[in-house]
Amino acid sequence: MRIALITGASSGMGEVFARDIDRDEKDIDEIWLIARRKERLEEVASKLTHPTRVIPMDLCVEENLNDLEKMLDEENIQVGIFIGCAGYGKIGNYEKISRYDSEHMIDLNCKVAISTTLIAIPHMRAGDRIVELCSTSSFLPLTHLNIYAAGKAFLLSYSRALRLELLPKGIMVTAVCPWWVGDTEFLGIARNNEANPDVEQSIHRFFFPSKKENVVRMALKASRRGKAVCTPGAICTVVRFFSKLVPNTTMLYIWEVVRRA
Repeated sequence: MRIALITGASSGMGEVFARDIDRDEKDIDEIWLIARRKERLEEVASKLTHPTRVIPMDLCVEENLNDLEKMLDEENIQVGIFIGCAGYGKIGNYEKISRYDSEHMIDLNCKVAISTTLIAIPHMRAGDRIVELCSTSSFLPLTHLNIYAAGKAFLLSYSRALRLELLPKGIMVTAVCPWWVGDTEFLGIARNNEANPDVEQSIHRFFFPSKKENVVRMALKASRRGKAVCTPGAICTVVRFFSKLVPNTTMLYIWEVVRRA
């Protein structure tokens, strides 16, 4: 049985990935949705036409990762598409983000992303695909998003290297690096910070936000084409281009102007 395995599937882009894969990927037999919120997963599953398995679990718990690995091993599963959407961010500088949130961002955005990818790879064959959700922040350090940006830079670097390692097997890896996505829960969670009631002073405006449907559509298109990196929109493409030409220190000062605007 060939499946699509989607983490962070209860809302936002994970939900849209599930919907678009359900509509467009005809060689998928079943869709597996993973997130913590069972009710939200069931709501997403109810809208899909493919047979869908709801797997409510917190992937930051090691036992749950072991359970997922066992499920794939015992049922002779082929992972045709792996979508790594689990992640979150918090806005604020080093004084304003709690140690718990700082460590949890690293666990979810880095450790879980790697662990779930490594669990999926042994069940993949030539023609199968991995999509890792990175960020425009992957391309440069960002004050008041320092841990989130560093984690996404880590994931982008990992994805680029993993792609070359998997090329002999015919497995494609695409890192997706969107700008702000305005119609998901991400910004609401990032700004809801009890330790930082002045979060609005950290980033004043979120200019030109992307739409999740557009990001996912372009991401899946890039994945089908075997692209290494997808920048689904004008802003992220411009940032990616100039990050290769302009020193990081200069880019940081430009970011300081943007975030205070």
